[in-house]
Amino acid sequence: MPVKHKRKRNRLINFDYSNNGLYFVTICIDKRECLFGGVYNDFMCVNKVGSIVYRQWQWLFEQYKYIKNHGFIVMPNHVHGIVEIDREMVEDESDKNIIGGLDDMLDNHGRDRSRPVPTDVAENSNIQNQNNTNNNKTKIKSISELIGAFKTTSSKIIHQECLPRFVWQRSFHDHIIRNEKEYNKIYKYVQMNPILWNRDRNNV
Repeated sequence: MPVKHKRKRNRLINFDYSNNGLYFVTICIDKRECLFGGVYNDFMCVNKVGSIVYRQWQWLFEQYKYIKNHGFIVMPNHVHGIVEIDREMVEDESDKNIIGGLDDMLDNHGRDRSRPVPTDVAENSNIQNQNNTNNNKTKIKSISELIGAFKTTSSKIIHQECLPRFVWQRSFHDHIIRNEKEYNKIYKYVQMNPILWNRDRNNV
């Protein structure tokens, strides 16, 4: 009877991947097919498919204002990117409303100056405030959701414009960048990828 091997986890258990931080991602084409162009004299030359991928990566950062692009490279059969999630880039009006509401309830000496309100009025007010909070609050997508949006939209455009058989590999590889030394090393690796293509494990 064949032995079943457990699938290797590439995610940290109980870690919130929508937290502020820097994430290094690698996304491959299914079966490592070289469909984005080729490396010539240590330079990556993208074709039409590769150009679409570049365009959709830029779209991702236009669409979601709480992420920053720290580096991106399209290789013949995969892409590398460094994404930063920064919640502070999104102005959360609901937080302002909460702070203002607390200030209104205190006098100049910090004492509670609120007054009893009839139950039905209080309930209606709470429902309205909750709805306003939900409407104003921006949902921060996790790195998986962001990459999912990139893969879905880029695939759709590629299918429509030039290559109906195109398929991304299932899932993707990610790494949480923990310090400046690690960041510098990964950033250099992304920039140097075309030069290192002959030794790249994705070069099959």
